[in-house]
Amino acid sequence: MTSHQSAQTMKPATAAKKLGVYLEATPAEFREGVVSRAELNELQANPPQWLQDLRRNGPHPRPVVAAKLGVSIAGLARGGVTEPLTSDQIETLKQESPEWLVRERATQAEVRKEAARIKEKNAQRNG
Repeated sequence: MTSHQSAQTMKPATAAKKLGVYLEATPAEFREGVVSRAELNELQANPPQWLQDLRRNGPHPRPVVAAKLGVSIAGLARGGVTEPLTSDQIETLKQESPEWLVRERATQAEVRKEAARIKEKNAQRNG
């Protein structure tokens, strides 16, 4: 019995998610192949220019947009944001501060506050 270990690979969509970039904006050679764990580690350690540009300018996937705006992904949907946004579009939204964004940021702040309260309560109970 031989111990032959193949390189772990992932679909481009999974790799894009781990890199925090929008798959459709990546180069064709990235979208059309598979990505090994070693290649992913290399992309994270030494991002090529296309990856640096995508991370800086976008378009950004919804989880990144939500984090940059300080809201949940569901909050983005409630605000009508369903498409990826560029960094400029995110900054414009922040400056315009529409009512839905103010409301969703307040909701997110309450969620974080409640999570911190529960964590502290559990720490006191267990500690």
